[in-house]
Amino acid sequence: MKPKQSAHKNRQRDLFRPELTKIIDPGHGLVKLAKAVNWDRMDELFGQTYCPDNGRPGVSTRLMVSLHYLKFSFNLSDDDVVSGWVENPYWQYLSGMQFFEHDPPINPSSMSRWRKRIGEGGAEELLKETIAAGLTIKAVKPHQLKRVNVDTTVQEKDIRFPTDARLYDRARRKLVDAAKQHGIALRQNYNRNAKHLLAQQSRYAHARQMKRARRCTRKLKTYLGRVIRDIERKFPHPDEALKSLLDIGTRIFHQQRKDKNKIYSVHEPAVECISKGKAHKRYEFGCKVSVAATSRGGWFVGAKAVHGNPYDGHTLEAALKQVERIGRPPEHVFVDMGYRGHGYTGKVDVHVDKRRRGRTAKSLWRWMKRRAAVEPGIGHLKQEHRMDRCRLKGTLGDCINAIFSAAGMNFRKLLRWAADFLFQFYFRLLFYQRSGILTGVVIK
Repeated sequence: MKPKQSAHKNRQRDLFRPELTKIIDPGHGLVKLAKAVNWDRMDELFGQTYCPDNGRPGVSTRLMVSLHYLKFSFNLSDDDVVSGWVENPYWQYLSGMQFFEHDPPINPSSMSRWRKRIGEGGAEELLKETIAAGLTIKAVKPHQLKRVNVDTTVQEKDIRFPTDARLYDRARRKLVDAAKQHGIALRQNYNRNAKHLLAQQSRYAHARQMKRARRCTRKLKTYLGRVIRDIERKFPHPDEALKSLLDIGTRIFHQQRKDKNKIYSVHEPAVECISKGKAHKRYEFGCKVSVAATSRGGWFVGAKAVHGNPYDGHTLEAALKQVERIGRPPEHVFVDMGYRGHGYTGKVDVHVDKRRRGRTAKSLWRWMKRRAAVEPGIGHLKQEHRMDRCRLKGTLGDCINAIFSAAGMNFRKLLRWAADFLFQFYFRLLFYQRSGILTGVVIK
């Protein structure tokens, strides 16, 4: 059934409970943002993903949207944002509550199910709404959307550093657990032997006794192969889940060092190994993300996870299409030298950075130097808005996490802008009063 409306729609006074509007500061940044966001559009948009008649009413759309804005704005987990919601009246007002609530509004697991329901398109709508709200309160200027900086980064997955020994042992343990669930009596599960072998392999590798470490790794691989063959003999027609796990285990068993499209995690087989030439971190395990931010203001108008580790220039067209969906079609796009030979033939002027100024016009060169402003923005996305490690499952989780990270950064900037604007407005009034320009207004 479609979600129920927030309490602001049908106001009914309560004699024994004070309303939130009477215990909060009306000039707070979250209060101002709550008035700037188009909640009716969100209700209409996400209400289409629910069945109109069957079942009980869904959770309020405004509540779910607000919780995700707060989660990615303040770098919180699902559990933490729900726990903090109970303690913060401003978060409750943003979520559409009329009275102060003392109990959690939902179970944190509802947030993960809601993310799967809206998908990547719904996440883009939340990012689009941050730009629309910024235009409403004049934080985002329309001319800022004409020039956009585009760059790529790596969004790492929340997995352990992959080694052959760990992968062999992890795949074997997963298959042993799956066989137990299906009632398959294995000849031997090797749980006790593999545990000691994995510890020995780690100690030998730490002591740089690599021959002994490789011997332990080969033994772990042998255990994995025996378990795979034992399951295939005793259960020749597995179901879809077990067949997928067998395929992953077989690929891990047969993959070699120089193979392509290798598996680096059993529970996240889509993870890729990406080398970006960093001195402090040679390889990163995750997926590539193309981000787009305005040259002035640093507002993020696009964040798209791209799988398959493509060349940077081949991600430009999809990134610009997303920018058009979220904001407005830009006039100029500035990229680094990694985008040379991008082959984009659209209406947007793409300017590739170069080492020397040459014959570039002075006005254009000034904007090309602003291209580097996207780099600290990416750093903030990773350090403060949950793009450093993606904890959401699968390729869909990669796409949603990247977009929500950009939306969270925009929302946090809007919150800071609203607070600073109120601060400047207060002192401006105070100055006018003390100088005698403004009379009849008392400022405490």
